Amino acid sequence: MPDETAYIDTSVLGAYYCPEFLSAAAEAALRQIKTPVISLLSEVEFCSLLSRKRRINGLTERQMRAILDLFSTHVAEGFYRRVALTSEHFLTARKLVASAHSALRTLDGLHLAVALAENLPLMTADQDLAKAAKRHKSAVILIK
Repeated sequence: MPDETAYIDTSVLGAYYCPEFLSAAAEAALRQIKTPVISLLSEVEFCSLLSRKRRINGLTERQMRAILDLFSTHVAEGFYRRVALTSEHFLTARKLVASAHSALRTLDGLHLAVALAENLPLMTADQDLAKAAKRHKSAVILIK
């Protein structure tokens, strides 16, 4: 029986939609989630990831467009539930990033803040983000 829901960070989206060594693991993990949750931040960061892959010749323009079209279709058809970022998320992220011994980057801090505020497990392939999430008492699903 699939888990109810989880907040999906960009590292998982990248592995799911772009062929790479974690693709099979990302697909298997997403199949275990009844309602994967993303934010507009996830969507913008995913587009940035694809653009970077295109610039370093990992993807052609045509491949990038096909991936974006598929992702947009999944979003439009309700495969993902979208959470809107609020001031609460930004204020929580500010605290997380500024906390002692934090190595969180800005966008990772925002992703973690959303997971914490919405009381959702965080699904990530980023080991540093997973460690930070555990330090802040978030449930984590680490793709590896």
